[in-house]
Amino acid sequence: MERLLKIPLAELILEANKIRKDFVGSELELCSIINAKAGLCSEDCKFCAQSAKYSTNVQIYPLKSKKEIVAAAIKAKDIGAEKFGIVKSGNKLNPKELEVIVEAVYEIKNKIGLAVCGSLGALDKENLKMLKDSGLERYHHNIETSKNFYPNIVSTHTFKERVDTIKSAKEIGLEVCSGGIIGMGESWQDRIDMANILKDLDVDSVPINLLVPIEGTPLEALERISCNAAIRTICIFRIILKDKIIKIAAGRETILKDFQGMGFMSGANGMIIGGYLTIKGRDVTEDQNLISEIKSLWNG
Repeated sequence: MERLLKIPLAELILEANKIRKDFVGSELELCSIINAKAGLCSEDCKFCAQSAKYSTNVQIYPLKSKKEIVAAAIKAKDIGAEKFGIVKSGNKLNPKELEVIVEAVYEIKNKIGLAVCGSLGALDKENLKMLKDSGLERYHHNIETSKNFYPNIVSTHTFKERVDTIKSAKEIGLEVCSGGIIGMGESWQDRIDMANILKDLDVDSVPINLLVPIEGTPLEALERISCNAAIRTICIFRIILKDKIIKIAAGRETILKDFQGMGFMSGANGMIIGGYLTIKGRDVTEDQNLISEIKSLWNG
């Protein structure tokens, strides 16, 4: 893997783009999410504004109603999303929250026709099965970083717990979306190790978030990753993961700036539209223009 770090970036981009073309073609997966419950999380993930352990200006509210979640799904479909993710703060679901989400998933799947993804913490097989039976197709649970670097980022739950949740979701037949955040102080070897772990877990979709340090979190003073480093990371993930969906998520606007299109010539074939959890996304019209440009580049 040392070659991936030494090869000129222009050559690496050509290699990654060829692998994208050969293994996944020109399908661009578009996802949109709702932050269904925000803030007051008991976990201590150092990158996260929603942790109750840090003083940030994040909005705080309990789980939204089924009606609000379904309304957000309708909006997601209107802006072109093919998948809709229900995301909540915290590492567990209580029975009432589970009931609301199960009902929302059923309505979104059967009345709106969107594929639904859940990002709901470390659930057991019984709860995952309930969600799958209601129509959930994919479960999102990031490993965040490499196994070795993980203790530097989170102490309130283990890397093994995250892997076990992913395995449980796979075992009951759910697709799995799992990736993490680049630019938290990890080494290049950590990034390569992370990609290899995701390959071994055989996840279906890999979101790559680019850290935008948030004031009040322990990582607030970190220097932002460079655009070139972000592009090289996307290339490396494509080369290692071959046929998986690689999705550029939070931070693409801030880190890649005018070079967002380059991310999709470097192996990415998915993106989140309509905003993130605590960071506002781009205007929908701008993203729709970007999507048209990507498809033109791929098919030109």
